[in-house]
Amino acid sequence: MKNKKRLITRRDFMRGTVGAALSASLLDVEWAFGAENKARSSLVTVVRNEKVMDAEGSTVDAKILREMLDQAVMLTTGEKNAKDAWLRLVKPKDTIGIVPTFHRLNPTHRELYNILVSSLKDIGIPENQIKNVEDGSNWWGIDTCTTLISLPALKAHWLTGIGTVLKNYIMFSGRPTHYHGENSAKLGEIWHQPNVKGKTRLVLVDALHPLCDKGPQVDPRYKWAYNGLIAGTDPVAVEAVCVRILEEKRRVLRGEPWRLSPPPLCLEAADRVYHLGTSKLDEIKIQLVGWQKDHLLPI
Repeated sequence: MKNKKRLITRRDFMRGTVGAALSASLLDVEWAFGAENKARSSLVTVVRNEKVMDAEGSTVDAKILREMLDQAVMLTTGEKNAKDAWLRLVKPKDTIGIVPTFHRLNPTHRELYNILVSSLKDIGIPENQIKNVEDGSNWWGIDTCTTLISLPALKAHWLTGIGTVLKNYIMFSGRPTHYHGENSAKLGEIWHQPNVKGKTRLVLVDALHPLCDKGPQVDPRYKWAYNGLIAGTDPVAVEAVCVRILEEKRRVLRGEPWRLSPPPLCLEAADRVYHLGTSKLDEIKIQLVGWQKDHLLPI
Protein backbone atom coordinates (compact mmCIF):
# COMPACT_ATOMS: atom_id res chain seq x y z
CA MET A 1 0.00 0.00 0.00
CA LYS A 2 1.33 3.38 -0.96
CA ASN A 3 1.70 6.04 1.68
CA LYS A 4 1.44 9.54 0.30
CA LYS A 5 3.08 11.01 3.40
CA ARG A 6 6.82 11.36 3.17
CA LEU A 7 8.53 9.42 5.94
CA ILE A 8 11.89 10.25 7.45
CA THR A 9 14.49 7.78 6.34
CA ARG A 10 17.93 7.06 7.71
CA ARG A 11 19.44 8.66 4.63
CA ASP A 12 17.34 11.82 5.10
CA PHE A 13 18.51 12.16 8.68
CA MET A 14 22.19 11.71 7.84
CA ARG A 15 21.90 14.68 5.50
CA GLY A 16 20.86 16.87 8.43
CA THR A 17 23.00 18.92 10.75
CA VAL A 18 23.19 16.23 13.41
CA GLY A 19 25.34 14.14 11.13
CA ALA A 20 26.89 10.73 11.36
CA ALA A 21 27.19 10.58 15.15
CA LEU A 22 23.47 10.88 15.63
CA SER A 23 22.66 8.59 12.73
CA ALA A 24 24.91 5.87 14.13
CA SER A 25 23.34 6.16 17.58
CA LEU A 26 19.87 5.62 16.12
CA LEU A 27 20.55 2.62 13.90
CA ASP A 28 18.18 0.38 15.84
CA VAL A 29 15.37 2.92 16.03
CA GLU A 30 12.25 2.59 13.90
CA TRP A 31 12.67 5.55 11.55
CA ALA A 32 9.24 5.76 9.97
CA PHE A 33 7.60 7.57 12.88
CA GLY A 34 5.38 9.49 10.46
CA ALA A 35 5.35 12.45 8.16
CA GLU A 36 7.94 15.16 8.54
CA ASN A 37 6.76 18.11 10.58
CA LYS A 38 5.29 20.96 8.54
CA ALA A 39 5.81 24.62 9.33
CA ARG A 40 5.29 25.05 13.06
CA SER A 41 5.47 27.68 15.74
CA SER A 42 6.05 27.09 19.44
CA LEU A 43 5.99 29.57 22.30
CA VAL A 44 8.61 29.71 25.05
CA THR A 45 8.36 32.26 27.85
CA VAL A 46 11.38 33.52 29.78
CA VAL A 47 10.66 35.49 32.96
CA ARG A 48 13.57 37.15 34.77
CA ASN A 49 13.91 39.31 37.87
CA GLU A 50 17.23 40.72 39.01
CA LYS A 51 16.13 40.67 42.66
CA VAL A 52 14.78 37.13 42.94
CA MET A 53 18.09 35.71 44.15
CA ASP A 54 21.47 36.86 45.38
CA ALA A 55 24.57 36.45 43.19
CA GLU A 56 25.75 33.39 45.16
CA GLY A 57 22.46 31.58 44.69
CA SER A 58 22.04 31.06 48.43
CA THR A 59 18.95 33.18 49.10
CA VAL A 60 15.73 33.20 47.07
CA ASP A 61 12.99 35.78 47.53
CA ALA A 62 9.86 33.61 47.65
CA LYS A 63 7.46 36.49 47.03
CA ILE A 64 9.22 37.56 43.85
CA LEU A 65 9.55 33.96 42.71
CA ARG A 66 5.78 33.44 43.12
CA GLU A 67 5.18 36.53 40.99
CA MET A 68 7.53 35.18 38.34
CA LEU A 69 5.75 31.81 38.31
CA ASP A 70 2.38 33.54 37.95
CA GLN A 71 3.75 35.56 35.03
CA ALA A 72 5.17 32.47 33.37
CA VAL A 73 1.92 30.50 33.40
CA MET A 74 -0.17 33.49 32.33
CA LEU A 75 2.07 34.24 29.37
CA THR A 76 2.24 30.56 28.44
CA THR A 77 -1.53 30.20 28.35
CA GLY A 78 -2.56 33.72 27.38
CA GLU A 79 -4.81 34.05 30.42
CA LYS A 80 -5.07 37.28 32.43
CA ASN A 81 -4.79 35.80 35.91
CA ALA A 82 -2.84 32.94 37.45
CA LYS A 83 -5.87 30.89 38.51
CA ASP A 84 -7.34 30.77 35.01
CA ALA A 85 -3.88 30.07 33.60
CA TRP A 86 -3.40 27.04 35.84
CA LEU A 87 -6.90 25.79 35.07
CA ARG A 88 -5.99 25.83 31.38
CA LEU A 89 -3.14 23.46 32.18
CA VAL A 90 -4.56 21.21 34.93
CA LYS A 91 -7.93 20.27 36.41
CA PRO A 92 -8.95 19.75 40.05
CA LYS A 93 -9.58 16.04 39.40
CA ASP A 94 -6.03 15.50 38.09
CA THR A 95 -3.37 13.58 39.97
CA ILE A 96 -0.31 15.71 39.26
CA GLY A 97 3.24 14.42 39.23
CA ILE A 98 5.91 17.09 39.60
CA VAL A 99 9.33 16.06 38.28
CA PRO A 100 12.08 18.23 39.81
CA THR A 101 15.78 17.34 39.91
CA PHE A 102 16.53 17.49 43.62
CA HIS A 103 19.05 14.67 43.72
CA ARG A 104 21.13 15.49 40.66
CA LEU A 105 23.74 17.90 39.35
CA ASN A 106 22.64 21.52 39.96
CA PRO A 107 19.32 20.68 41.65
CA THR A 108 15.98 22.42 41.30
CA HIS A 109 15.50 25.03 44.02
CA ARG A 110 13.24 23.74 46.79
CA GLU A 111 11.68 27.18 47.00
CA LEU A 112 10.40 26.84 43.43
CA TYR A 113 8.96 23.39 44.07
CA ASN A 114 7.18 24.58 47.22
CA ILE A 115 5.72 27.62 45.43
CA LEU A 116 4.52 25.41 42.58
CA VAL A 117 2.77 23.08 45.03
CA SER A 118 1.20 26.07 46.79
CA SER A 119 -0.04 27.45 43.45
CA LEU A 120 -1.71 24.15 42.60
CA LYS A 121 -3.36 23.91 46.00
CA ASP A 122 -4.64 27.47 45.61
CA ILE A 123 -6.66 26.48 42.53
CA GLY A 124 -8.27 23.52 44.28
CA ILE A 125 -5.91 20.60 43.70
CA PRO A 126 -5.97 18.50 46.90
CA GLU A 127 -2.54 18.00 48.43
CA ASN A 128 -2.86 14.21 48.21
CA GLN A 129 -3.20 14.57 44.43
CA ILE A 130 0.17 16.33 44.09
CA LYS A 131 3.19 14.03 44.01
CA ASN A 132 6.93 14.49 43.78
CA VAL A 133 7.60 11.65 41.35
CA GLU A 134 11.32 12.38 41.10
CA ASP A 135 11.81 11.01 44.60
CA GLY A 136 13.54 7.63 44.42
CA SER A 137 10.73 5.83 46.26
CA ASN A 138 8.13 7.37 43.98
CA TRP A 139 9.54 6.86 40.44
CA TRP A 140 6.84 4.36 39.65
CA GLY A 141 4.16 6.48 41.28
CA ILE A 142 4.09 8.12 37.87
CA ASP A 143 1.75 5.33 36.73
CA THR A 144 -1.06 6.83 38.82
CA CYS A 145 -0.49 10.39 37.61
CA THR A 146 -2.81 11.83 34.98
CA THR A 147 -0.71 14.97 34.51
CA LEU A 148 3.00 15.80 34.72
CA ILE A 149 4.81 19.08 35.29
CA SER A 150 8.48 18.85 34.40
CA LEU A 151 10.59 20.98 36.77
CA PRO A 152 14.28 20.55 35.93
CA ALA A 153 17.10 23.02 36.56
CA LEU A 154 19.10 24.43 33.65
CA LYS A 155 22.42 22.67 33.31
CA ALA A 156 24.98 21.12 31.00
CA HIS A 157 25.74 17.44 31.55
CA TRP A 158 28.90 15.40 31.03
CA LEU A 159 27.06 12.39 29.58
CA THR A 160 24.32 13.96 27.44
CA GLY A 161 25.52 17.50 26.67
CA ILE A 162 22.47 19.06 28.28
CA GLY A 163 20.74 17.62 31.34
CA THR A 164 17.56 19.66 31.46
CA VAL A 165 14.22 18.92 29.75
CA LEU A 166 14.50 15.77 27.64
CA LYS A 167 16.75 14.02 30.14
CA ASN A 168 14.43 14.82 33.04
CA TYR A 169 12.36 11.64 32.59
CA ILE A 170 15.36 9.33 32.26
CA MET A 171 14.66 7.49 35.53
CA PHE A 172 11.19 6.51 34.30
CA SER A 173 12.88 4.35 31.66
CA GLY A 174 14.10 1.89 34.30
CA ARG A 175 17.50 1.83 32.56
CA PRO A 176 19.04 5.32 32.73
CA THR A 177 22.54 4.26 31.70
CA HIS A 178 21.09 3.10 28.38
CA TYR A 179 20.67 6.77 27.41
CA HIS A 180 24.20 8.04 28.00
CA GLY A 181 26.77 9.03 25.39
CA GLU A 182 25.63 8.64 21.79
CA ASN A 183 22.53 6.83 23.03
CA SER A 184 21.34 10.13 24.50
CA ALA A 185 19.86 10.71 21.05
CA LYS A 186 17.14 8.24 22.09
CA LEU A 187 15.97 10.19 25.14
CA GLY A 188 12.88 11.18 23.18
CA GLU A 189 11.60 7.62 23.19
CA ILE A 190 11.05 7.82 26.97
CA TRP A 191 8.44 10.51 26.36
CA HIS A 192 6.48 7.92 24.34
CA GLN A 193 6.32 5.36 27.15
CA PRO A 194 2.72 4.60 28.23
CA ASN A 195 3.31 5.96 31.75
CA VAL A 196 4.57 9.28 30.33
CA LYS A 197 3.09 9.84 26.87
CA GLY A 198 0.75 12.80 26.56
CA LYS A 199 0.79 13.65 30.27
CA THR A 200 3.13 16.66 30.34
CA ARG A 201 1.10 19.86 30.60
CA LEU A 202 3.92 22.25 31.42
CA VAL A 203 7.69 22.35 31.23
CA LEU A 204 9.06 24.81 33.79
CA VAL A 205 12.84 25.19 33.92
CA ASP A 206 14.55 26.57 36.99
CA ALA A 207 17.04 28.97 35.41
CA LEU A 208 17.77 30.90 38.59
CA HIS A 209 21.38 29.73 38.87
CA PRO A 210 22.34 27.62 35.82
CA LEU A 211 25.44 25.52 35.22
CA CYS A 212 26.98 25.89 31.76
CA ASP A 213 29.72 23.26 31.97
CA LYS A 214 29.18 19.61 32.49
CA GLY A 215 30.42 18.28 35.82
CA PRO A 216 30.26 15.56 37.16
CA GLN A 217 31.23 17.85 40.04
CA VAL A 218 29.90 21.41 39.97
CA ASP A 219 32.58 23.96 39.09
CA PRO A 220 31.50 27.35 40.51
CA ARG A 221 33.25 29.13 37.63
CA TYR A 222 30.46 27.92 35.35
CA LYS A 223 27.47 28.88 37.52
CA TRP A 224 25.90 32.28 37.30
CA ALA A 225 22.81 34.21 38.39
CA TYR A 226 20.49 34.19 35.38
CA ASN A 227 17.55 34.74 37.73
CA GLY A 228 14.99 33.28 35.37
CA LEU A 229 12.21 30.80 34.75
CA ILE A 230 11.71 29.24 31.31
CA ALA A 231 8.25 27.90 30.54
CA GLY A 232 6.38 26.27 27.69
CA THR A 233 4.20 23.36 26.65
CA ASP A 234 6.57 22.16 23.89
CA PRO A 235 9.44 20.30 25.61
CA VAL A 236 11.69 20.41 22.56
CA ALA A 237 11.26 24.15 22.06
CA VAL A 238 12.02 24.77 25.74
CA GLU A 239 15.12 22.56 25.46
CA ALA A 240 16.25 24.46 22.34
CA VAL A 241 16.07 27.75 24.23
CA CYS A 242 17.99 26.17 27.12
CA VAL A 243 20.74 25.00 24.75
CA ARG A 244 20.95 28.49 23.29
CA ILE A 245 21.38 30.10 26.73
CA LEU A 246 24.05 27.63 27.81
CA GLU A 247 26.07 27.85 24.59
CA GLU A 248 25.83 31.63 24.45
CA LYS A 249 27.05 31.86 28.06
CA ARG A 250 29.93 29.54 27.17
CA ARG A 251 30.79 31.76 24.20
CA VAL A 252 30.83 34.83 26.45
CA LEU A 253 33.12 33.09 28.96
CA ARG A 254 35.63 31.87 26.38
CA GLY A 255 35.36 34.73 23.90
CA GLU A 256 34.72 32.34 21.01
CA PRO A 257 32.19 29.62 20.15
CA TRP A 258 32.29 26.86 22.77
CA ARG A 259 29.70 24.25 21.98
CA LEU A 260 28.30 21.82 24.51
CA SER A 261 30.29 18.61 24.73
CA PRO A 262 29.16 15.96 24.16
CA PRO A 263 26.76 17.52 21.66
CA PRO A 264 23.09 17.43 22.72
CA LEU A 265 22.05 14.79 20.19
CA CYS A 266 18.68 14.43 21.87
CA LEU A 267 17.45 17.84 20.72
CA GLU A 268 17.16 17.38 16.96
CA ALA A 269 16.22 13.72 17.34
CA ALA A 270 13.33 14.67 19.64
CA ASP A 271 12.00 16.83 16.82
CA ARG A 272 12.77 14.92 13.64
CA VAL A 273 12.54 11.33 14.88
CA TYR A 274 10.27 11.36 17.92
CA HIS A 275 8.10 14.34 16.87
CA LEU A 276 7.90 15.78 20.37
CA GLY A 277 8.15 19.42 19.32
CA THR A 278 10.14 22.12 17.56
CA SER A 279 13.94 22.25 17.77
CA LYS A 280 14.65 25.14 15.38
CA LEU A 281 14.99 28.51 17.05
CA ASP A 282 13.59 30.31 14.01
CA GLU A 283 10.33 28.37 14.52
CA ILE A 284 10.10 29.31 18.19
CA LYS A 285 8.53 32.50 19.50
CA ILE A 286 10.44 33.60 22.60
CA GLN A 287 8.73 35.96 25.03
CA LEU A 288 11.16 37.66 27.39
CA VAL A 289 9.76 39.69 30.27
CA GLY A 290 11.50 41.37 33.16
CA TRP A 291 15.24 41.82 33.56
CA GLN A 292 16.87 42.29 30.16
CA LYS A 293 20.59 42.34 30.97
CA ASP A 294 22.64 39.47 29.49
CA HIS A 295 19.55 37.47 28.52
CA LEU A 296 21.60 35.47 25.96
CA LEU A 297 18.55 34.95 23.72
CA PRO A 298 18.27 35.41 19.93
CA ILE A 299 15.87 38.34 20.21
